[in-house]
Amino acid sequence: MAIIGLITGYIVPFLFVLTLLVFVHEMGHYLVGRWCGIRSTAFSIGFGPELFGFTDKHGTRWKLSAIPLGGYVKFWGDEDAASRPGQNALEGLSEEEKAQTLAGAKLWKRAATVAAGPIANFLLAILIFAALFALYGKPVSDPVVAEVRPGSAAEEAGVRPGDVLVALDDTVVETFDDVRRYVSIRPGTQIVVTIRRDGATQELPMVPRATVIDDPFGNKVEVGLIGIVTTQESGNFRVETMGIGQALTEGVRETGNIVTGTFHYIGNLITGKMKPDQLGGPVRVAQASGQMATLGIAAVIQLAAVLSVSIGLLNLMPVPVLDGGHLVFYAIEAIRGRPLGPNAQEIAFRIGLAMVLSLMVFATWNDIAALIG
Repeated sequence: MAIIGLITGYIVPFLFVLTLLVFVHEMGHYLVGRWCGIRSTAFSIGFGPELFGFTDKHGTRWKLSAIPLGGYVKFWGDEDAASRPGQNALEGLSEEEKAQTLAGAKLWKRAATVAAGPIANFLLAILIFAALFALYGKPVSDPVVAEVRPGSAAEEAGVRPGDVLVALDDTVVETFDDVRRYVSIRPGTQIVVTIRRDGATQELPMVPRATVIDDPFGNKVEVGLIGIVTTQESGNFRVETMGIGQALTEGVRETGNIVTGTFHYIGNLITGKMKPDQLGGPVRVAQASGQMATLGIAAVIQLAAVLSVSIGLLNLMPVPVLDGGHLVFYAIEAIRGRPLGPNAQEIAFRIGLAMVLSLMVFATWNDIAALIG
């Protein structure tokens, strides 16, 4: 029974989310590649041995592979699933045939095909958020302070119950979630909180404190806090209904917030303001998928939107073997007027692969340490 619970409660939701995100990402590559006249030889969900599949009339092998932790589109002339050009991929081909390979296509076509994967992930996130807002509305609360924690940064700065938060630094806030989102990713960084009290505004500088809290599922999460609380009575909790246009606008905004938060998190890691143990891998994603599944399909789909943005950003990192690394190569080619030599590309790909594998090992170690802890 425990094994069945593990499969249905964690593995199935995890594979659903991962397969959706991988399919959309790779479909972005595939569709734009076809639009650019580049032939694909394989479209795979997963890596390793093929479980089953079929070949379409264009010669593309669509398949499900044994290791369900990613996927790839292999274009004509690619040496491997990372779209590394084969050393002799263009030899013996006519000019027309060369144009149908990724390595031989025009520079802008190669760049568009590579960039399409991450862009598809961003578009998926926007559409998911928009659909959720249109169907269920958006829960909001006004940024009204109901309580100030004793000894907190907010108390030391002079914040009082009943104060209305107007802005954080130069960013206007409209809801309490705006406040929570802005503060949580800025531990140890001074911010200026503008409040309205008795019809007058005041600017109060304070520094959010890095604090480990429990999320709704009991997981330990480190965030920045200033020590203010809102309640249903003071915060005017409500659900805002939205039309399609407003929902799309909010979907773009929500996706942008995740992008901004991710960059701040990376910056906090580099500067030491947050611990690297917050970086999660496949085990933590599976755990989150299972936890969200207990809240219903809408929660799982919302998690998919968040992870879709993360996958898009990860793939845009300027690391060889990732989409961002390919785009860097193309930028160098545009500047030099010719591509890097095969030896230089081979060395770069090997370094990039080592970096990606190291990151995966580190993230998985964090996952295991969190489970043991």
